[in-house]
Amino acid sequence: MEIPLKNSRGEAVGNIEVSEQIFNIPFRAALVHQVMVAHLANRRVGTASTKTRAQVRGGKAKPWRQKGTGRARQGSRVVLIGVVVA
Repeated sequence: MEIPLKNSRGEAVGNIEVSEQIFNIPFRAALVHQVMVAHLANRRVGTASTKTRAQVRGGKAKPWRQKGTGRARQGSRVVLIGVVVA
């Protein structure tokens, strides 16, 4: 099987012989898409991270007990909901 060989301007400069077993198969868009998505995903660096409990500043103990104080429940001193900061 021969296909035209073109230069960078799109002009035909000759023909090239290629194997029919490789180039004479139907185009499968879904397969090309799957390969491209996998290739682009593998190019990612993937440096995203989150802090562990040990790396987060503050907030080791509850600021007050859960029930009976009449105040809003709080789990740590890091984010106090309802506390007005002047």
